[in-house]
Amino acid sequence: MSTSSAASSAARETTEGPVYTVTGGDWDEVVETAAKADDERIVVNMGPQHPSTHGVLRLILEIDGETVTEARCGIGYLHTGIEKNLEFRTWTQGTTFVTRMDYLTPFFNEAAYCLAVEKLLGIEDQIPERADVIRVLLMELNRISSHLVCIATGGMELGATTIMIYGFRDRELVLDLYELITGLRMNHAYIRPGGLAQDLPPGAVDQLREFVKTMKKNLPQYDALATGNPIFKARMQDVGHLDLTGCMALGATGPILRAAGLAHDLRKTDPYCGYETYEFDVPTADTCDSYGRFLIRLEEMRQSLRIVEQCIDRLAPGPVMVADKKIAWPAQLALGPDGLGNSLDHIKNIMGTSMEALIHHFKLVTEGFRVPPGQVYAAVESPKGELGAHVVSDGGTRPYRVHFRDPSFTNLQSMAAMCEGGQVADVIVAVASIDPVMGGVDR
Repeated sequence: MSTSSAASSAARETTEGPVYTVTGGDWDEVVETAAKADDERIVVNMGPQHPSTHGVLRLILEIDGETVTEARCGIGYLHTGIEKNLEFRTWTQGTTFVTRMDYLTPFFNEAAYCLAVEKLLGIEDQIPERADVIRVLLMELNRISSHLVCIATGGMELGATTIMIYGFRDRELVLDLYELITGLRMNHAYIRPGGLAQDLPPGAVDQLREFVKTMKKNLPQYDALATGNPIFKARMQDVGHLDLTGCMALGATGPILRAAGLAHDLRKTDPYCGYETYEFDVPTADTCDSYGRFLIRLEEMRQSLRIVEQCIDRLAPGPVMVADKKIAWPAQLALGPDGLGNSLDHIKNIMGTSMEALIHHFKLVTEGFRVPPGQVYAAVESPKGELGAHVVSDGGTRPYRVHFRDPSFTNLQSMAAMCEGGQVADVIVAVASIDPVMGGVDR
């Protein structure tokens, strides 16, 4: 250790350990200062194989003891190339890709994409009313199932395993409805440009009514278990703080923005699919924290049930696909007795109508329809915030470019603002309140 005049102490690492250059001061003070300088600031990776990072999210945390001094996201571990793949598929085949982005909100992905394609085609006013009602119905069911996963997994990470059991129990009811209506529990490709893949099956309305009745009974259980629970509140209140100014600066939308007090919801401010005709409220809170976001998701599920009830009452008979046969994929598909291929009656109908009808059908399925050149942006209010699709056409049968504004991706920017200065354990709570899904982030 070398000494000279002045009054400071700087350290540098060498292969033999830290070397201090000390300038002036009392020797005892120098030793004490050097001991203090040797802090426990370390950088740790949380993820990408961590059970609490909601998929393969990597959090790079610099911590000083238990306090997070710097937090950064590492993304790209789930990259699927979906946006690029869309350029090599027809417009209708695109729905099969976009439904797999944020795999917890498939109907919102499909709706945003299809609304953009319909805007390019100029057929927004030709979508049958029944198709719009069913789209709204499925999106609101999807909002419930997405929020249930958020509350269930968030509760599990806090050690509230009963909430996790309740959440997945109720989500299973929604998935049963998906399976009844679309044939699949996820990755549906059910909302198509021009309408829907097919109509509701027999018995769907009765099961929907039964579901609403069950959920009205089950939702109060979350209040009883968590809302007033002092342990649950202590873990979530004042954690993951982000005020309205921060939300605006970072582009955060959805429950994060509404928990900061702004009642911004695209279903009200920029309605689509006839949302302006439905009665529902946009819940807000002024807590700016994880607890407020939990309360908002709970209330949004109640509002979604209100909308589902209104949809059931509006289901008047009618077509579920546009009338233009040069755009409309067949929406009256009937399965054969083996449950796999089309029924013979359906094939006879296509092949027996007219030669021109058969040619149109063949060209539609093999080549796809052409979309006039142009670019549009269509957005929907997904459970996580504004989900937008920027779609560009060069006049061909395939998209020239499709880019999504995914709320999980945008909202993750707020992770650092929420976590820095807090405890390591609170990082989990903050990330859970953002509710990111990496399928939507990486695309």
